[in-house]
Amino acid sequence: MCEASRVHPLPDTTSFAQGAAVGIPYATAWRALFQKAKAAQMTNDAIDRAVKRGAGLGGDGATYEAITYEAYLPGGAALLIDVLTDNRNRSGADVRAVFSKQGGNMAEPGAVGWQFSRRGVVIVNGPDEDTVMMAALDSGADDVAPDGASWRVTCDPSKVYEVLDGIQAQGLEVVSAESTMVSSMTVDVTSIDDARKILRIMDTLDDLDDVQDVYSNFDISDELVEQLGE
Repeated sequence: MCEASRVHPLPDTTSFAQGAAVGIPYATAWRALFQKAKAAQMTNDAIDRAVKRGAGLGGDGATYEAITYEAYLPGGAALLIDVLTDNRNRSGADVRAVFSKQGGNMAEPGAVGWQFSRRGVVIVNGPDEDTVMMAALDSGADDVAPDGASWRVTCDPSKVYEVLDGIQAQGLEVVSAESTMVSSMTVDVTSIDDARKILRIMDTLDDLDDVQDVYSNFDISDELVEQLGE
């Protein structure tokens, strides 16, 4: 099942900068950025440049700013687009062009953002819900829910790596851990045409250099995903 999709074309330097603004400890934000960068096989020098860019300091003297655009996807699903740019006009035009060509439409600030809140999310492989639940709650998590063949553990964003360490200490396998934006509702996509347009929009946004993160609340069923592959 394809749901609440996020893309990370670059290490999430906007989340790094915004994390400090909402009270996520510096060390936690840095650890998240560092792990994403290492997973992308970036060098230490490249990671250092990414951190400076996230702090609004460009090596070429440019000043970067973080912007969040809001939009509606075909079928009505909500979309948040985090951008880090040294040219607001260029980035805005690039993002708007995606929707004018692929479908959906831009939304006014606050139109869909209210649905999302920053949460810590840890994906865990475990034998059963009780085992994962006990390990998660003992580590400071708030909730556990099924996530395909794994379990989705949610917590306060400032505690994500505390929860990660606690779960690993219980001998459970952690697939991923991050501070991310989570929607309070999910929109089921029932039209194959809408599903195709949504995935095309996500791919196109992924190709934009200034786009750092994309968050949505669409849910495409496994059956519809299979139809898309036919």
